[in-house]
Amino acid sequence: MDAFYASVELLRYPQLKGLPVVIGGSRRKEDMYYDRLVALDPSRDWKNIPLSEIPLQIFPRLSSYTGRGVITTATYAARQYGIGSAMGLMKASQLCPDAILLPVDFDEYRKYSKLFKSVITEIAPVMQDRGVDEVYIDFTSTVGGQREGGRVLARLIQKCIFDATQLTCSIGVAPNKLLAKMASEINKPNGICVLYEEDIEAQIWPLPCRKINGIGPKTDERLRTLGITLIGELARYDPQLLIAHFGQNYGQWLHRAANGLDDTQVETHSEPVSLSRETTFERDLSAKTDKEQLGLVFTKLCEQVAIDLHKKGYLGKTVGIKLKYDNFKTVTRDQTIEMPTADPKLIRQFAGQLLKRVDLSKRIRLLGVRMGTLIKQDEISSFNQLHQLGKSVDAPADSANLIGVNAELF
Repeated sequence: MDAFYASVELLRYPQLKGLPVVIGGSRRKEDMYYDRLVALDPSRDWKNIPLSEIPLQIFPRLSSYTGRGVITTATYAARQYGIGSAMGLMKASQLCPDAILLPVDFDEYRKYSKLFKSVITEIAPVMQDRGVDEVYIDFTSTVGGQREGGRVLARLIQKCIFDATQLTCSIGVAPNKLLAKMASEINKPNGICVLYEEDIEAQIWPLPCRKINGIGPKTDERLRTLGITLIGELARYDPQLLIAHFGQNYGQWLHRAANGLDDTQVETHSEPVSLSRETTFERDLSAKTDKEQLGLVFTKLCEQVAIDLHKKGYLGKTVGIKLKYDNFKTVTRDQTIEMPTADPKLIRQFAGQLLKRVDLSKRIRLLGVRMGTLIKQDEISSFNQLHQLGKSVDAPADSANLIGVNAELF
């Protein structure tokens, strides 16, 4: 989907179309602009004003933002200033101070996500969900799917999605998932790119290595030290030297990926590896002076993970924590417990024990809790495990009691 979150917001606020808009920071609240509207004109009744008629001057600008939030997405007009996803809002405000800042509304994005995916599966049912705004489709057996190399089907999908949602998407058609992902980025927004194997040298090799899904900034930096900046250079590089620098598996994968080789299948169903919750603080917190606040947040994260486990029907056997310090260094710790659980009190207890294994003298920027080694609840057969499963995780645990666990930490 094209700039998915931002595009959903533009359905709500069409007056912002064509303007640089950034989504991020806080979450959406009802009547969040009411006070500003009243201040603009106290004599007018603003209660029932359509969202599409909110004056532009009411929307906050990036220049007024203070905090440590990050960008979830941005309109294409904002991206022209170098603004992108995961960038800090404060940094973005320096690039485009007049950009409009909107809060995130995950409920609305999930609604449109389900809608566009249901449209796709009506046409091509072999679909792999890749998150809220992206899917893979295997249309090998779809009737008429091979017409014009898949272009006819791609146009049909685009039209049906737009008719149902008023949103646009970009589609890449290729022999495998790796190339299809890259092709979907070539003609954005609202584009279609059909890529054949014989097109790889002309269309893929001139691209930077970062365009390959699976090559991040650290790998890209290491490749640059070898004189490799483009995919074509990586494709022609000695695979044995890549293995020497990056290890057997990753080195082989780099060479295969650069040559457009990928044998992974479209998976219509997959089990989660883990479930986690984390939060970034508005200011760095100290385990010494902010112990109470950290304890409350830590307990809340454990409760949220427990509720997620319960809703998805899993128990977890590995408890983990994640901390990011004020110097941006991240540490993780985990332990495997004897009995899988979804009990928030037990998760809090074991997660609290892990705090003994990390440095709490540094100020903390981010805190997270994770449950791994997941087991489906319906696979648990022993009485004790079923009894544990039956414990309610919907009611909040006793925060005061839970904070007392490892109170010398937080």
